[in-house]
Amino acid sequence: MQKRPAGSSYWPFSYVGFLRREHVIKIIPTINQAIIASIILLASNSILGEVTSIHISSRLDPNAIIITQVDIIFAYNQDMIDRFPATKTEWYSTQRRFIAEAGENIDLVSVFIPQGFDSETASLPEKKSEALKVYVFAQHDDSESPPIDITNLGNILIEIDEFGILVTRRN
Repeated sequence: MQKRPAGSSYWPFSYVGFLRREHVIKIIPTINQAIIASIILLASNSILGEVTSIHISSRLDPNAIIITQVDIIFAYNQDMIDRFPATKTEWYSTQRRFIAEAGENIDLVSVFIPQGFDSETASLPEKKSEALKVYVFAQHDDSESPPIDITNLGNILIEIDEFGILVTRRN
């Protein structure tokens, strides 16, 4: 049997020399940069990314016989965003035509909330992460109210009260 020279070995042991201290010290900054980049990416997706959940609650008198429609619109195309209705009145008066013309470029989630109802979590579309903009309208709001842009809020709470709707980021 032939003797091999010192320091040589067969795979998988041939890479042991690479794990020497001076090599590990050289790659630590690269590993640290990758970890920091991953943390920033995860944080930006959870803070500024897609709408992850929408919780709707009514703070009106439970004895009132009123139902509020809340429309959540996911727009996937810049043309739809550019043509998006500017007020609640415009939205509800042109809604059917707008949806028909938009086709696959928007998703509409309509939730009907009885007054005094504690809460409802809206079912969101599967492709919600592809939305360029996400808007909210509610029938209970002022007729000239503009759409509320909730695109970057993540986890959202929509509260209905006697003055209209209040949209906040939910913890």
